[in-house]
Amino acid sequence: MGAHRMKDLARAEQVFQLLHSSLPSEFAPLKSLDNPDYPNNLPQQTTSFVGRERELKEVLELLTTTRVLTLTGFGGCGKSRLSLQIAAEVLENYKDGVWFVELAPVTDSSIVAHAIAAVLNIREEPGRPLLQTILVFLKTKSLLFVVDNCEHLIAESARVVASIVQACPNVRVLASSREALGISGELLYRTPPLSRPNLEDKISLEALTQYEAVRLFIDRATFHQSQFSVTNENAPALAELCYHLDGIPLAIELAAARIRAMSVEEINSRLDNLFRLLTGGVRTAMPRQQTLRALIDWSYDLLNVQERLMWQRLSQFSGGWTLEAAEQVCSGDVIEDWDVLDLLISLVDKSLVIAESHLGETRYRLLETVRQYARDIMKESDSADMTRIQHKEYYLQFAESAETAIMGPKQAEWLKRLDVEHDNLRIALDTCLNNEDGAESAMRLAGALGRYWWRRGYLRMGRDYLKAAIAHPGSTARTNARAKSLHWVGVMHHRLGEYAEARETLEMGLQIAREVDDSAEEMLCLNTLGNMSVFLRELAQAR
Repeated sequence: MGAHRMKDLARAEQVFQLLHSSLPSEFAPLKSLDNPDYPNNLPQQTTSFVGRERELKEVLELLTTTRVLTLTGFGGCGKSRLSLQIAAEVLENYKDGVWFVELAPVTDSSIVAHAIAAVLNIREEPGRPLLQTILVFLKTKSLLFVVDNCEHLIAESARVVASIVQACPNVRVLASSREALGISGELLYRTPPLSRPNLEDKISLEALTQYEAVRLFIDRATFHQSQFSVTNENAPALAELCYHLDGIPLAIELAAARIRAMSVEEINSRLDNLFRLLTGGVRTAMPRQQTLRALIDWSYDLLNVQERLMWQRLSQFSGGWTLEAAEQVCSGDVIEDWDVLDLLISLVDKSLVIAESHLGETRYRLLETVRQYARDIMKESDSADMTRIQHKEYYLQFAESAETAIMGPKQAEWLKRLDVEHDNLRIALDTCLNNEDGAESAMRLAGALGRYWWRRGYLRMGRDYLKAAIAHPGSTARTNARAKSLHWVGVMHHRLGEYAEARETLEMGLQIAREVDDSAEEMLCLNTLGNMSVFLRELAQAR
């Protein structure tokens, strides 16, 4: 029956029909991309479509309820690939075809209508605007447009799509864009990253392949190196690799291409140099899709000055942030505190920031790949030092508030808040420790976190941070903060069984607490020394 391109296959396959006197010989036409009964211009895919079962089902359902459906999401998250797969699924629903309009190469907004006309083979008519000619042609047609990469031509794309759906009742549009078109009747579907392993879970080799990111890596790695396989030895590195690449399909494909010359373990170990590593994409892809940096450059170049600066400053956060934190950390210079909310919403709309509900409030975060990109740029920014200091000051105040709260009736709530902000608190501590004037702040922050680290069992981490704060070159003053830090170092040593070190630091803390007349720290040092003495059966000393 000839070669046919099927929606689920990467290349055309020769199809045969078995003829036999006792078998039926009449069937409905094959639902292939080459069947003239299903007119389309969908490009042939050279790789298989992996995962996305839930997204396929949800988008197909939404497409039956709206005339305009826009797939949004960060660049490289798979919007285009998903839209093409949806288009192949619905070929038989549109008697006049499914038509793919690629806007990425278009640099002039006035060419949007021409791109649609070229797909439909419509010629301009003298004395009539091209869009009007298109509308007349489509008036009675039943078809689906897949309009890809609208973000850099968003205003004109919105105008053209709105005109088509208003004038042509049987035409639907499936668009992909970093942000919404913003037209009446539009539904949005935010394209999520691929599912990925959680590094906190112990995952068996068999269970690892349930994650879409892992399956995609294996599929593409096998394409580049037919002998590749997942083993007990490389499975942990593969899980970590897919996690740190945020489940972004483009990043995973670029990493898998490296399997020709590197092992999974070697690829994973070089992720610190992420943007240099993930190069060498398919030469026939759009230039911005050949490397991860080029892709994010594309998004960065579409932002205005304030949005770029906001993105850079948000990269100072690790593990997410609240609106209150963003207002304190990101304001300054050309960004006023009242600008922060609008800029944050704008970056969410452009799929560069992710908004999520957590513990009854909205938290925001950057994908790690996006964060690394922005941090690289911020290092050269004039406001980098200001942002780091404001971040440190905000989390110092947060930690000192939490220190009191975790001894009160809302202890459980505040422990959870500290869990969520722990990465940011460590970033703030690192800022203190790397600043020649940060000794007092380092001891205040580490001391405020002492009870939290003790409660959560982060004993070695707490010990090391507290000792680093005490050993800071500028840490010579005998202050309340130093007494508190010494007390908590002693607690950590005691709980780790390091009794000699515990006694030494607790007695140093006790001495300073008495010098500065800090009765609370004096009591805590005495209490811990007494408890340790009981544990060591030194009962007279304990008494």
